[in-house]
Amino acid sequence: MEKHGVYIGPRLRRLRRDLGLTQANMAADLEISPSYIALMERNQRPVTAELLLRLAKTYKIDLSAFSDESGRDTIARLQSIVKDPILGDIDFDALEISDVASSFPGFAEALLRLHLAYKEGQFALADFNQRTPTDDSESVVDPAAAVRNFLSARRNCFPTLDSAAEKLAIKIAEAGGLSGFLKAQHSLRVRRMPPDVMTGSLRRLDWHRKEVLLSETLDTASQNFQLAQQIAYLEFDQEIRNTLAEATLEGENALRLGHRALSAYCAAALLMPYAVFARAVDARAYDIEALARQFGTSFEQTAHRMTTLQKPGQERIPFFFIRVDPAGNVSKRLNSGTFPFARHGGGCPLWSVHQVFQTPRRVVTQWLELPDGQRFFSIARTVSSGGGGYGRPQIERAVALVCEAHHAERLVYARSHPSTEAPTPIGISCRLCHRGECPARSDPPIGRQILADNFRRTDTPFGFSDA
Repeated sequence: MEKHGVYIGPRLRRLRRDLGLTQANMAADLEISPSYIALMERNQRPVTAELLLRLAKTYKIDLSAFSDESGRDTIARLQSIVKDPILGDIDFDALEISDVASSFPGFAEALLRLHLAYKEGQFALADFNQRTPTDDSESVVDPAAAVRNFLSARRNCFPTLDSAAEKLAIKIAEAGGLSGFLKAQHSLRVRRMPPDVMTGSLRRLDWHRKEVLLSETLDTASQNFQLAQQIAYLEFDQEIRNTLAEATLEGENALRLGHRALSAYCAAALLMPYAVFARAVDARAYDIEALARQFGTSFEQTAHRMTTLQKPGQERIPFFFIRVDPAGNVSKRLNSGTFPFARHGGGCPLWSVHQVFQTPRRVVTQWLELPDGQRFFSIARTVSSGGGGYGRPQIERAVALVCEAHHAERLVYARSHPSTEAPTPIGISCRLCHRGECPARSDPPIGRQILADNFRRTDTPFGFSDA
């Protein structure tokens, strides 16, 4: 008779792949046969309590890694896609969705990927409709977009780099800090220089004089980040190259941007080591400003790091992160969550990230609702870069973190904004938003018939048919 256990095949397969193991590797570690691993991953055999404990002990993981969180996440994602207007005439029973997620995880993942491909097509169509007739940019590979896709596909989380950074962070602390480590490990002295000497650089490595030069215009948080990034270039070059080898980045520009993005990832991981930072996030209920003070980092650096907390078995809230300027140009976008956002063209002006420039340095929260009924919670605030001296140019931008509504109760920001508050109805972009009553609309939605206004002029910029 088969021993009692639990059927967690997809989660076991995900763990094995996250650890970089083959079925034969895992079988050898657990002292069972590869065929039994294969049967468990296909849910043809249960994982017994004894084997669960052996997994936890062998790979030093928390048993919560095998909780039903991934199944609930799949159910939530399936429930969101069945609300898409293209499926509006089909009735879906909640039990059916749950059965698909739990009994047919492979089929569920296929549906989710197909829907993602469909949405990507919708984004591309919206982008195409916003180009001018002479714009041939669709034939040009955008290296920045390629790197964003690479990060997004991995939920902006790289456990191998995090683990390496955690080990190095201990050595840095033992050396007395970033400057002490550079001196002890690489014989490099840190010097702060006036901007006219730096000639447009914020950081420069001078191997000849054995110095790392930093601009005096940098504040403390920026100085620390630049030193951490220099250490990342010196210590993690091979690990970064190995990670990039898994990507399909084409061209030297994309590879260089990818290398820079991962070196910045390592810098943040050195300043805010994963396990320590994750515990602090829980203790401070995701209070970005309090966390920034604790780790000596900036508001933006801290918010950015919070998007990376998706290490298997140690996941925290998945966030979407964006940085925009007053003109609406997006200079940074990271997604470890499910918040959709148009890659080109203006975002929805009703979203507070575009309005916080009126209240500099003040955190603004907002409940959001998309046309398909999905609800999110947004945290936005302005940040600045540059400056550092009289007459030095300074750039103001706005950053926002967004999470799904059911995560908001864990945030300090939601305590004074209960979920019963009426959400702001927003769209991904005007081209993809089918709300007919929006006075802020700048374009009609794709695929809708524009109504003539010979006899009637609507009180919104465009009148269009219901279907």
